[in-house]
Amino acid sequence: MLPRLSPFTTRLSEPYRRASTIAAASGPPQAAAPVAMNVLGGPLKCCCAGPKTTGYYRDGYCRTGGGDYGVHSVCAQVTAEFLAYTASRGNDLSTPSPFFPGLKPGDRWCLCASRWQEAKQAGAAPPVVLAATHVQTLDFVSLEDLKQHAVDADEAEAEAAEAKRARADGRGDGTCDSPAAS
Repeated sequence: MLPRLSPFTTRLSEPYRRASTIAAASGPPQAAAPVAMNVLGGPLKCCCAGPKTTGYYRDGYCRTGGGDYGVHSVCAQVTAEFLAYTASRGNDLSTPSPFFPGLKPGDRWCLCASRWQEAKQAGAAPPVVLAATHVQTLDFVSLEDLKQHAVDADEAEAEAAEAKRARADGRGDGTCDSPAAS
């Protein structure tokens, strides 16, 4: 005798079967998701790579998504002043732990947009990398404030302008390794 399935199991499995059938009948997948954008409208660049891989997704990019309640979208080059400030607020980023290498002045790291704004108001905001700061940051911080603290203002603006021209000309965004939008 076959085991009896509960109505709950049947309801869950039915949409899965339908989705599988539709996917198989619809042919090959469509184009990839759009590229994540930075605060200037260009493709989002990597904030840092290597042993201190940052980002909510730990891929080096300051991308954000539904589960990222802190909105880790600001690519910052941390300073001693900022590290001391954030430690005083309960977030010690300079002390290593088994799962975190610890930061030192000059390291690049994806910060929470609200913490960067808070540090700015306290006079301790670290410099930002505009090309690697996710566009969603603008929900919390003004572009003018970011530009005043930018380490890459001129080059990021030039790259963003070129990316916009490329999209307008139908050439895409000019990158091959940019992460999907989040």
